[in-house]
Amino acid sequence: MKRILLLGAGLSASTVIKYLLEQAKENNWQLRVVDQSLDLVKGKLAGHPNGVALSFNALDRNERWAEMQQADLIISMLPARFHPEIAKDCLELKKNLITPSYVSPEMNAWNEEVKAAGLIFMNEIGVDPGIDHMSAMRIIDSIKDQGGEIIGFKSYCGGLIAPESDNNPWNYKFTWSPRNVVLAAQGGTACYIDRNQYKYIPYNQVFTRLDDISIEGYGNFDGYANRDSLSYRHIYGLDEIPTIYRGTLRRPGFCKHWNVFVQLGLTDDHLILPDSEDFTPRTFINAFLPFEETISVEEKWMKACRAMGVNDISRFEWLGLFDGTTKLGLKEATAAQILEKILIDKWVLEPNDKDMIVMVHQFTYLLNGEKRFIESSMVNLGDDQVHTAMSKTVGYPVGICAKLILQDKISERGVLLPIKAEVYDPILDELEELGVSFQELEKVV
Repeated sequence: MKRILLLGAGLSASTVIKYLLEQAKENNWQLRVVDQSLDLVKGKLAGHPNGVALSFNALDRNERWAEMQQADLIISMLPARFHPEIAKDCLELKKNLITPSYVSPEMNAWNEEVKAAGLIFMNEIGVDPGIDHMSAMRIIDSIKDQGGEIIGFKSYCGGLIAPESDNNPWNYKFTWSPRNVVLAAQGGTACYIDRNQYKYIPYNQVFTRLDDISIEGYGNFDGYANRDSLSYRHIYGLDEIPTIYRGTLRRPGFCKHWNVFVQLGLTDDHLILPDSEDFTPRTFINAFLPFEETISVEEKWMKACRAMGVNDISRFEWLGLFDGTTKLGLKEATAAQILEKILIDKWVLEPNDKDMIVMVHQFTYLLNGEKRFIESSMVNLGDDQVHTAMSKTVGYPVGICAKLILQDKISERGVLLPIKAEVYDPILDELEELGVSFQELEKVV
């Protein structure tokens, strides 16, 4: 019996646990799941005879070592910053590893050692990164196989709320890390290439430079630029491509209103605000507005909004920003942390809410003297609060990849991304059977 050791049983692990248990009897696997909450693990294993619930600190090398020694495959669903530590142990113990997170420079540096050891360290095998790589590479390889030349590639993805659960004026609820949403697009200038010209968007302009995207049956979306689009030229074998752009999707109006927070400094995560524990939402936003003794906070906010092209403050009123009685109670907090606290209470998923993953690829290419265009889109809705769209689109690729590794169906070795046909073809085919599928529109332009 082969042993799979899964580290971390949080929300994003729900579907991969379900998938691996469904496959366990047929493949003679034992799934051993570790989390600090034993009750959480037991709940997700639901008494399955091939599941073993474990509770220890997976971040402590001494505590995880014995379990890792006995495993045939290790899956890390821990926060990305811990993956290099797990990978270092896997290299020493000669164990294959899967993580859904972006591959780090530290992980990449071990490629030759991992390859020499005959191991697979598969990274970026979730949804974004993950399904985005695989679905894009299938089309890229298909175009190249026909002799086509790709001259433009744009790709967008968003974790959103399903239409039937979309009941607030922001058309948004938290379906993944609230902190990451608040800090989105920070940490550097967004860069891409457009018709052979490099383009740069500083953080204070990201939410004003938007693309319009429409998906039949699901309406319209705005796309804003991700921080780094240029590195994907090499990853996808498109080093000479004239246009490449990657972005994030939100419903129309979200970015325009979010930009008010950005411009006023409410997303800053560096300065600790004195006496932050005494802030109400009203005193918090007023701290970032000028002193004007004769007008109200609402009027000052409206004045600031108009300067940014926003003429309606109803979305901000709905958030409770002008509440002057409720103390937020965050000590030594940054503006971003306080804003996150305000938003969490309003953008929470209700018990019957469903989330939605939207992904869109747009290719422009030349073939047999014609200029052609392909749009490939995927929309996936959550089943419930446990098997969310986010959990499914992260968990299924991880689970299917685990099956491929344990069945020795991946020949390549080293620190890998799922960009080769031997990986993406079986995963995308099975994803389609599981309800995660792409619709393609192709035309001559």
